[in-house]
Amino acid sequence: MAANYLIYFLLISLIPLWASVKVQTTAKKYLKVHNSTNMTGYEVARKILDENGLYDVKVEEVRGFLTDHYDPRTKTVRLSSAVYNGVSLTATAVSAHEVGHALQDQENYAFLRFRTALVPLASLGSQMSYLFLILGLVLGFLNMALLGIILMGFAVLFQVVTLPVEFNASGRALDQVVALGIIRNEEERGARKVLSAAALTYVAAAAVALLELLYFLLQFLQATRNE
Repeated sequence: MAANYLIYFLLISLIPLWASVKVQTTAKKYLKVHNSTNMTGYEVARKILDENGLYDVKVEEVRGFLTDHYDPRTKTVRLSSAVYNGVSLTATAVSAHEVGHALQDQENYAFLRFRTALVPLASLGSQMSYLFLILGLVLGFLNMALLGIILMGFAVLFQVVTLPVEFNASGRALDQVVALGIIRNEEERGARKVLSAAALTYVAAAAVALLELLYFLLQFLQATRNE
């Protein structure tokens, strides 16, 4: 039993660490490779947005490394400085990916709508599930523990639904940068590697969330058998 716990804790620690190292090393590698059109991340984002009629979507610079995101509430693509000002394949791929989310928002992409609807429950699950689970299992309040599992389930569902949203945004990004001539054929492989590495972080997050849910579910089932 102790060996199983050790394997569990190693997995939930090492999986996200591996994904983080992978995305950072890949992103930094292709930060050194310029795109052939010499377009900055801002210019890439603006071109894709304008070509798709999204003139009202803003593109802003934010601090940090890999802090890029799309805010559907304010219709704003926010790019880290290295991406906003950079002319690298990393800057091209990341900026196009974030615009991919704006394209999803434009067409009311189903998985994006579902993920947005899950945000309140997922947030509640992330904040409260561990409290209910630990107190419920330690004190023997199994109804409280069950509530914790349900809340954690919403957080896990959010992570799982995030996967098709992110993969779809990356697919849109590659289609756009190729179709608009922003990158050439030989550069597509590098852009794809950047996007694939970034996707690993979401896969890792979903895997860890599922492992945690399975762990506590097994603990709950064991407690019910011992009651």
